Amino acid sequence: MKIVHYTDVENLSFKEEGANKVRIRWLIGEKDNPPNFYLRMIEVEPGGHTPFHSHSKEHEVFILEGNGKIRDEKGKEYSLREGMVVYVPPREKHQFKNNGEGILKFLCIIPK
Repeated sequence: MKIVHYTDVENLSFKEEGANKVRIRWLIGEKDNPPNFYLRMIEVEPGGHTPFHSHSKEHEVFILEGNGKIRDEKGKEYSLREGMVVYVPPREKHQFKNNGEGILKFLCIIPK
């Protein structure tokens, strides 16, 4: 069992190419050896964004705070705000953007 406050988990700079002003906390990650899923908290500063990318695994996202947009593979953007849920299927290009004045913070669950 692991019990920890999220602020006690290291807040790392998101190093993927194309990311700008993004940080990540691996709340439940590889070192915890979960059988099925990883849980991450991602923070995007105002004006920041994740890379426009795709991957082989789905993402389940819950917006904790802030305002932003998600861009799909066709270039369409959808508004995001606190309490919204996003499902990104495998291999679908996407990008999270912060167009608000505060931090865009969300939980992201991915398969192991």
